[in-house]
Amino acid sequence: MSSIYKEEREVSEKYGELHYVPGGEVEKRLIRKLDLRIIPAVWLLYVASYLDRANIGNAEAGGMQKSLNITDSQYSIILLVFFISYIIFAVPANSILSRIRRPSLYLSGLCVVWGGVAACMAAAKSYQSLAGVRFCLGVVEAGFAPGVAFYLSSWYKRRELATRYSMFYTATAISGAFSGLLAGVITKYLNPAKGLEGWQWLLLIEGVGASFIGLLTWYILPDWPSTTSWLTPEERFIAMHRLELDGIGGTMGSSENPSHGKAIKMAMSDWRTYMLIVMFMLATGSQTIQYFVPALVGQLGYTDFRKQYMTIPVYAVAFVFILFFCHLSDRREDRATWITVTAGIATVSFIITVAVNDQKVKYAFLCFAVAGVYAACPLTLLWVSGLIAHPAEKRAVAIAIVNSFGNSASIYGSFLWPSASAPRYVQGFATTTVFVALLAILAEVNRRLNKRYPPATLEAAPSELNEKESKDTSSV
Repeated sequence: MSSIYKEEREVSEKYGELHYVPGGEVEKRLIRKLDLRIIPAVWLLYVASYLDRANIGNAEAGGMQKSLNITDSQYSIILLVFFISYIIFAVPANSILSRIRRPSLYLSGLCVVWGGVAACMAAAKSYQSLAGVRFCLGVVEAGFAPGVAFYLSSWYKRRELATRYSMFYTATAISGAFSGLLAGVITKYLNPAKGLEGWQWLLLIEGVGASFIGLLTWYILPDWPSTTSWLTPEERFIAMHRLELDGIGGTMGSSENPSHGKAIKMAMSDWRTYMLIVMFMLATGSQTIQYFVPALVGQLGYTDFRKQYMTIPVYAVAFVFILFFCHLSDRREDRATWITVTAGIATVSFIITVAVNDQKVKYAFLCFAVAGVYAACPLTLLWVSGLIAHPAEKRAVAIAIVNSFGNSASIYGSFLWPSASAPRYVQGFATTTVFVALLAILAEVNRRLNKRYPPATLEAAPSELNEKESKDTSSV
């Protein structure tokens, strides 16, 4: 039995006289304390992750492709090698996270390392060397996104999770906008400077910045509910107990602690895993548009640094969508409906973007389409921890599997937007429209299947969780 489980049981036994009152003042104080620590730190980490993963699009628009004589096919290869390593290493990385004592060091340490790797892209002299560095970047970043999803699900209840995750996921929109702003400034004022071109300065600055963020969050993030030293004994007890009452395993020292192999078998034998894989593949396949937003905006008549600046409103709308729909999902305790709504908005907006000729209308509906995709992605991934809640090892593996296979869509998604299909990019828009339409349909199919075949309840549920307190979790 892992040391984490032993410590959880010891806390439960030592403070057995404590009682958990759902919604009480102590719990509210605990949640405020956690929010002040977890949300800003994880948000900063994800900004660093997204910038170092997606800045390749800004670098390409800033002259990298011309400088290194990279063809469209070679650029697509540079994009896809990241996802190959990302997919291979995601499950092992998340399996490790579920068993270590210090997730704060693990997640922050990943950021320090990937920042250094990302900065090395500035030294690339050919598409082969750039692809090699991107492959290494995928290895390091593989454990982060699924790791954060598991980490947050080990602190927050189902109905609290989407709101918190949305705050974290807005980093994709903010970093997309900030990347465009930063790229515009750098390519205008540091191109060239001290022997480096503007795109090289962009990659170097954002890589070094990520490493600095990792060193900062090292001291902010809590560990697990049972191992965080700055929580009082009562707060540790409540942090564990409230999750078990919510039917989330692994927080109170469950007697079952499956091995890595058994956890993988448990996740792979659950039909929900495969349904969620397909759904997340559709969501992430659609989100590959993020790497081509500068190019798409450029086809609307914007050039040079103005093209970089005009990507900012696209991500600003996405920021609003993520917060609004994830918050609604928590308040209504319903993932399925809001996945359907956001994917539906994206479907209609993509169709209008292709169908109309007015450039301003195209730009407006491109903003709504990208925003719909950005909101659907976190809602889909969060559904994993709601439907596959226990034991913790199975939940960690399921999140990693769904995230890993889901991101495999980015491999072929990177070939959907060749410059030869400009200016209408019918191939990319048509495929992405089908993706989001299918996502909306499958969300409703999955809801109905889980109502008919509901997930198993937590075997070690406490006596306080009586029949009256149980509820339908098929949509959460």
